[in-house]
Amino acid sequence: MSGGTHLENANPVIFQRSGERLLTATDEDEDVHDPIDDREIFDLIRSINDPEHPLSLEELNVVEQVRVMVNDAESTVGIEFTPTIPHCSMATLIGLSIKVKLLRSLPERFKIDVSITPGTHASEDAVNKQLADKERVAAALENSSLLEVVNQCLTTTRTT
Repeated sequence: MSGGTHLENANPVIFQRSGERLLTATDEDEDVHDPIDDREIFDLIRSINDPEHPLSLEELNVVEQVRVMVNDAESTVGIEFTPTIPHCSMATLIGLSIKVKLLRSLPERFKIDVSITPGTHASEDAVNKQLADKERVAAALENSSLLEVVNQCLTTTRTT
């Protein structure tokens, strides 16, 4: 939040959460090759908390399953996220939280690309450059204050 208790987007539109993924016997069978798909990635990031509101990124429509691209064979994951307002100062923090969640959850073989949905943020090029820079991401995660905020975003507060 900028300026104490001032919210940049005081009245965000809240979207309905999608249903939980139904697991089949094949999904739970460890002997069956189960490639990582877009729904599995979406399930990892949908419940990340917004840094400014007591809502998930899914509820704010910041992340959507249609903006998740996965190629298990090539070990790539691409996420586009949409800030709630074009001048959102939390965009880099949101992108960093998504990236950290995936870095912590996926096998190391995956290359993770997190970026702002084109045309949805005033500083999308600058934010995307920061999120794509491995050294900047690593340096950000060495900052204990910033890491604490990221960890708060990743803490699950819901029981649904």
